[in-house]
Amino acid sequence: MSFDNLCKLLSEKYPDRFASWVLGTPQSSVTVLKTELSIEPIRADYVTFLQLQGQILHLEFQTKLESNPPLPLRMLDYWVRLHRLYRLPITQVVVLLLPPSENTVIETAFVAATTRHEYRVIRLWEEDPAIFLSDPALLPLAPLASAAFPEQLLREVAGQVNLLEGNQLQEVSTYTQILAGLKFKKDLIRRIFREGMMRESVIYQEILEEGRQEGERLGRQEGERSLVLLLLEQRVGQLSQIERSRISTLSLERLEALALALLDFSSMADLTAWLKQEEAS
Repeated sequence: MSFDNLCKLLSEKYPDRFASWVLGTPQSSVTVLKTELSIEPIRADYVTFLQLQGQILHLEFQTKLESNPPLPLRMLDYWVRLHRLYRLPITQVVVLLLPPSENTVIETAFVAATTRHEYRVIRLWEEDPAIFLSDPALLPLAPLASAAFPEQLLREVAGQVNLLEGNQLQEVSTYTQILAGLKFKKDLIRRIFREGMMRESVIYQEILEEGRQEGERLGRQEGERSLVLLLLEQRVGQLSQIERSRISTLSLERLEALALALLDFSSMADLTAWLKQEEAS
C-alpha cells in the first residue's frame, strides 16, 4: 500500500474527522462517494470524494508534486466531472505529505489563457500537530506535522498511540508507523514505539511484574520462560501444549531473543514462523 493510498483509506474510514479538520468546522453528515471518475488520463487512486450538507469535498493526497497529467490540470478535470454530476459547490483540497525539493513552486491553481481554476493546498509539515494528537482518526498523520524537534514529536505520538486499546491500538499503531516512515528511519520508529508500549501499557507492566515475581521464585531461566509465556498469551492468545513444550527447550539467550521479537507479533502465525526459523538455525 502506498502512502497516498493509506491516507485515502483513512479519510474514507473516518470521513467526518477528515472533513472537520480540512474545513476547520465540525462536520457530522458526511458520505463517501464511490463515483468512478478515473477516465484516462485522469487517475483517482489517491482521491476521496465526500458529500457534505450542500457541498462536495474532494480530497487529494500527494507524496510528490510531480505527476502526469500535472496536478493543476487533474484538479480542474475532477471539478468539471463532479460539477456535471452533482451541480453542488465543490471544495477541492490537496494534502501534501512531504515538502518538495528546494525552490519548487507549489501551485494552487490551473491557469491557461482565460481559464483559471483554484484549489486549496495543505502543507502537512506546516500543520500544528495538536489536532492530530487529540484524535485517533488523524493520529497517523501526526509524525508528518510541524515540529521544532521531530524525534520528540514522534515520541509524543507513540505515547498517544499506546494509550489506545485493543484492535484500535494495533490498527492506529500500524498506520502511524507506516506514515512515519516517510520522515524517520525504520529502526528509530520501531525503537520509539516499542519503548512507548513498555512505558505506557498498564497491562504490559502488570505482566512484567508477574514475570519478575515468578523469576524470583524459579530462578532466572524459569522466570524468563514464565515471562515470555505470559507475554505471548497476552499478545497472540492461548498457547497449545506443543508450543509451550517447544518454548521450554529454548536457552536463556533464545528466550530473551523471543521476548524481544514478540513485541512485533500480531498473531499466532508470527510465533509459529519464529519457532520454525529457530529450529532451522
